[in-house]
Amino acid sequence: MNNWNHNHILDLSKFSLEDYNTVLELTTRFKDVHKSSSRKLPALQGRLIANLFFEPSTRTRTSFELAAKRLSADVQNFSVSASSLSKGETPLDTILTYISMGADILVIRHESTNVPAELANYVDRNNINTSILNAGDGFHSHPSQGLLDLFTLATFFAPNKPSTNSLTNKKITIVGDILHSRVARSNLWALTACGADVTLCGPPTLLPEEFIDFVQNPPPGQRFDPINKRGSVFIERSLKEALKNSDAVMTLRLQKERMKKHIISDLDSYYSQYGLTHQSLKWCEKKVPVLHPGPVNRGIEISSELVEDNSINLISKQVENGIPIRMALLYLLGLNKNN
Repeated sequence: MNNWNHNHILDLSKFSLEDYNTVLELTTRFKDVHKSSSRKLPALQGRLIANLFFEPSTRTRTSFELAAKRLSADVQNFSVSASSLSKGETPLDTILTYISMGADILVIRHESTNVPAELANYVDRNNINTSILNAGDGFHSHPSQGLLDLFTLATFFAPNKPSTNSLTNKKITIVGDILHSRVARSNLWALTACGADVTLCGPPTLLPEEFIDFVQNPPPGQRFDPINKRGSVFIERSLKEALKNSDAVMTLRLQKERMKKHIISDLDSYYSQYGLTHQSLKWCEKKVPVLHPGPVNRGIEISSELVEDNSINLISKQVENGIPIRMALLYLLGLNKNN
């Protein structure tokens, strides 16, 4: 793993195919450790990992904590309710407190875009030997979720050896609230990097036309795209048309807490047009896996029957794969501390 050269993990736009395959290979190896609760690896023994979640989370925060413990790291969890933020302390000062305490890796989730990136820039400017791992920032990025979705799909298509090749020429359809979804953005970078074509589906208020060019240019400050040839991105307004010939489908939660205005007037109408059900999946013309990053709103983006049908949905697999994926990311960042 000496080819790993990322001191921080902020955005999947910077990942090369080699990076993706490194993560997928490590995750495959760590799955056995995760499944055996009595086994631990000493890989990060003596390292301090701080989980700083300024935004509510269940799956992500818990899986990062379990991943760190599986690697024998010391773990400190930050709680907003028990912090000095109520006394006027800024998030930056809170984070700097953990750096001063010797945190080797800071796992940060924040409701505002670019907070982890700004902190990473601060750390680099001041030659601080701490790595930043973005656990979700605003609408921008959720790299560990994008990677666990990628691993879940790669394992479905190639159970014995999941890799980037597992997704080549696959058609993946993402349905729902693309506009407010950092998960969708991370999946766009990851899936197209592996050669998959992605069809986005949703109403114009939740899926602006400019998303068709999302992966065409690196984001501001990034000089080049490390992927020579990406898959394509398409937009379909009709769920029926979007699902035709799909190899997998992901539906997204309506993120009402991030909507600045009321852009969905009728949830029943939304469900009838874009909700995934056993009936709508027939438009795929074959049996395909269904993913959802959670939390699930039953009867809005997906039917209860489909949520409970583990012969079709991979939702529990996504949750399960969250731990070994995050073990892999923490391990790779911790590896840099040993070099």
